Amino acid sequence: MEKPYLLHFATPDNRVSPFDVNMAYDAGWNAVIPYGGVGLADIAGFTQDAIFSRGPKGAKRTGIFIGGRDAILATDMLDAARRAMVPPFEVSVFADPSGAYTTAAAMIAKVEQALTQAHGTTLDGRQVVVFGGTGPVGMTAAVLAAQAGARVTIPGHDGLARASVAVRLLNGRFGVDIQADDASSDAAKHALLAQAEVVLATAKAGVQVLGAAHLGRAAALLVAADINAVPPAGVEGIGVMDDAVPLSSATGKAVGIGPLAIGNVKYKVQQGLLQKMLAAGKPLYLGFPDCLDEARLHAA
Repeated sequence: MEKPYLLHFATPDNRVSPFDVNMAYDAGWNAVIPYGGVGLADIAGFTQDAIFSRGPKGAKRTGIFIGGRDAILATDMLDAARRAMVPPFEVSVFADPSGAYTTAAAMIAKVEQALTQAHGTTLDGRQVVVFGGTGPVGMTAAVLAAQAGARVTIPGHDGLARASVAVRLLNGRFGVDIQADDASSDAAKHALLAQAEVVLATAKAGVQVLGAAHLGRAAALLVAADINAVPPAGVEGIGVMDDAVPLSSATGKAVGIGPLAIGNVKYKVQQGLLQKMLAAGKPLYLGFPDCLDEARLHAA
C-alpha cells in the first residue's frame, strides 16, 4: 500500500494558520500535522525527525511547511531545513509566513503585468514606494521589487526609526539596496509621491495610507496596488476587484490593482506550489523567489 502524503506544518508561533491547513488539504495532502513553537534553533532537528522514519521512498511523500509571521526568519528556517537533509533522505520544504511570500509575489506579478500592458515598461529602474513596508508582506514585496531592478523605498508612518531597522535587515540578508524614508506627515508623503512611479500599499487591514489629496500630487505614478480588503481601502479610489483600472483619484495615467485581484493570484500560487510538492520527483525548496516565478504564470 502506498504511504500517505504527510505535510508537517511548523511555526515559531503558538499555533498554525487554519488558512494554510485548508489550502494544503485542498491541494491534495492526505494529512497536515501542526507544530507550534518550532523556531530556527529547532528546525534542523525537526527536519531530521521527518526524513528518516519513512525511508527515501517515503520521504518523497513527506513535506514541511514553514509558517509564522517573520519574513526573514522563515527564509532562515528554510535554509536551515535544507542544510539538515541527508541525501537520499530529503523532503520538500515550502516557506510562506502568514501568506506573506505568496501575497507579495502575487502583488509584484500583477504590478509587472500592469506596467507592461498599460505603460509598456517593467519594474527595472522604476521608483517604488512600499507603504506598510515594515510588515512581512511589505518587506517581501520590497525585496522582490528590488531584485527586479526597481529603486525601492520603505517609508515609516511613524518616522525613520522602524523603517531604517527593516531596511538594514533586508539589505544585509538579501543583498539589495532599499532605502528608508519618512512618511509621518502629509508633507512627507507628498515628497515621496512626487517621484513615485509604483506604490505598494501593504499596511494593516482597515488602514488608509493614501487619500485622494496625496494621490493628486503623484504626477509620475503609473501603478498603485493595495492588499487591504477591509474598508477603507489602503489607497483611496482602488476597488477590491480592480485589475489595472484607471485610478481616478490620481493624476496622469495611473492604474489601480485591488486586493481581490492580488488575492486570486495568491491563492493560485500557494495551491500550485503545494501541488508541485506532491508531484515532485526530487525535493523542492520553495521560498519567495519561487513564489514570484509561480505568480508570473498565473498573473495573466
